[in-house]
Amino acid sequence: MITRRSFLSAAAATAAVASSAPALAQGARGGAYPQASGWYSGFIPDEPYDIPFVDPRVMPAHLRLTEVVYEGGERPGTIIVDTADKHLYLVRPGGRAYRYGIGVGRDGFSWSGTARIGRKARWPGWTPPAAMRRRQPELPRHMEGGLDNPLGARALYLYEGGRDTLYRIHGTNEPWSIGQAVSSGCIRMLNQDVLHLYERAEVGATVKVKQNAGGFYAAAPAETAALEPTRRGLFSGLF
Repeated sequence: MITRRSFLSAAAATAAVASSAPALAQGARGGAYPQASGWYSGFIPDEPYDIPFVDPRVMPAHLRLTEVVYEGGERPGTIIVDTADKHLYLVRPGGRAYRYGIGVGRDGFSWSGTARIGRKARWPGWTPPAAMRRRQPELPRHMEGGLDNPLGARALYLYEGGRDTLYRIHGTNEPWSIGQAVSSGCIRMLNQDVLHLYERAEVGATVKVKQNAGGFYAAAPAETAALEPTRRGLFSGLF
């Protein structure tokens, strides 16, 4: 059963999965080039908007999309979220897994449990829950999908017992929040990473959220410096 809890604590294949990264476009459709443009190095062609591509060099190495050795017992296709280490794993056949950097729930908004992907959405719209609007009445009642939407380019909706938990795995237009505990419980990813996951994760797949899932993968690659963000938006810290 999914429950809210206080956040507890803050031989691998370490090469990034460059071969599976989408091609980049030279221009953008559907909106202006994003703020904090020092984070971006191009666009992934998509409809109806091109997806701003975060330059991997600005991300700490342990938060970049990577393939790792998997030594756990979960079936291929299972998603494992380690909120302590800020990683999401998609289990693959042959003792491998894709590892992604994520942002997770801040203190008082983190959770753990088992769910399933109930549905997936491209450029999802967003309707803030009533409790969120009570905390922040300036939020809109609904926001259509797009470059400014805090759910990003893709979303995977987590269900339990056939009911929407209101938790999502989704993209973000705040790439500097990856690796942080900043959301209201949702799992946020770089847009390019959630696109990669969206194309591989199936509706009905099991999602296991754990506050310390370590021990089934080899050590992360060495960390590299990341750029500092230049600006935060209205929706900072919501997801």
